[in-house]
Amino acid sequence: MKIQQNVQLQAFNTLNLPALASHYCQIHQPEELIPALTFAQQHDLNVLVLSGGSNMLLPEKIQALVLHMAIHGIEVTAEDAQTKTLTVGAGEVWHDFVLFTTTQQLYGLQNLALIPGLVGASPVQNIGAYGVEAGEFIEHVSVYDRNEQCFKQIAAADCHFSYRHSIFKDEPNRYIITQVSFKLLKNPSFKLNYGDLKQAVGENLSAENLQQQVIQIRQSKLPDPKEYPNVGSFFKNPVITAVAYERLACQFPNLPHYPQPNGDVKIAAGWLIDQAGWKGKRLGAVGMFHKQALVLVNYAQATLVDVQATYHAVQQDVLQKFNIHLEPEPVLFNQMGLIQSHTG
Repeated sequence: MKIQQNVQLQAFNTLNLPALASHYCQIHQPEELIPALTFAQQHDLNVLVLSGGSNMLLPEKIQALVLHMAIHGIEVTAEDAQTKTLTVGAGEVWHDFVLFTTTQQLYGLQNLALIPGLVGASPVQNIGAYGVEAGEFIEHVSVYDRNEQCFKQIAAADCHFSYRHSIFKDEPNRYIITQVSFKLLKNPSFKLNYGDLKQAVGENLSAENLQQQVIQIRQSKLPDPKEYPNVGSFFKNPVITAVAYERLACQFPNLPHYPQPNGDVKIAAGWLIDQAGWKGKRLGAVGMFHKQALVLVNYAQATLVDVQATYHAVQQDVLQKFNIHLEPEPVLFNQMGLIQSHTG
């Protein structure tokens, strides 16, 4: 374990925001967390856990210890007639892991192909796409509990998974994820009831084809972060009451919507942003992508201040037109390395 000083994190976040960390350390084994956290405590530093950098907004200077998770490995840890459980290091690339499960003829994660980031971040946001969420297949999450100062496993039922949410978002400074265990299916099981996926898959119902169609759809709509720095979908799809939806639908009959089990209705944030005139629109160095209004792009050498100016303007225009407040998906950090509210 080596702690470096004054490390630039621009290459480690997919929005390519300049962010100079006062202290930085790569974590290759769970046990390395102990001395790293001790160092932070001795030097009165907050700890910022960095995964793939695909869901975070960083300031230009961070006075904190940044722990960059680089724990690798995929291991079979349980198996029965119907399922196989894989325990995966937090530093594994998510998309590469999804591709691996398909080569192993394991089913469940194909809809989540090409989502950027690392495996360790998947439970935090409970990443999801095309009707599937990671939490549906997580068996347990291995963590270091900073409150209890010990390593432990948290069962999926105790992770409180919901739409883009988990216990790890409720207590962001308590748990550091080291591994995630996924219980995957041995027999084919496909979810094709979301958007244009069923038509794209057609008659070829195989994991390989489903995965490939998801990749192609995402590539056709979402920019490559290496070409257009972005964090994927920037805003959550808002969930509103059925009454509120009916009122909106009278005014906007083409409003894309998805009924929820509890009677609420999920609305397509990208459609709202498009209708508010932001698809392809820029505010200086930052704008909403011309192929997908839900994606905020850093077109030049933008800073966090530039990004905030743009997404606040988008929020204001959507609120004025639809009376719906859009909530950003990426996590916002302050100069002390702590998570802060987007409205604070």
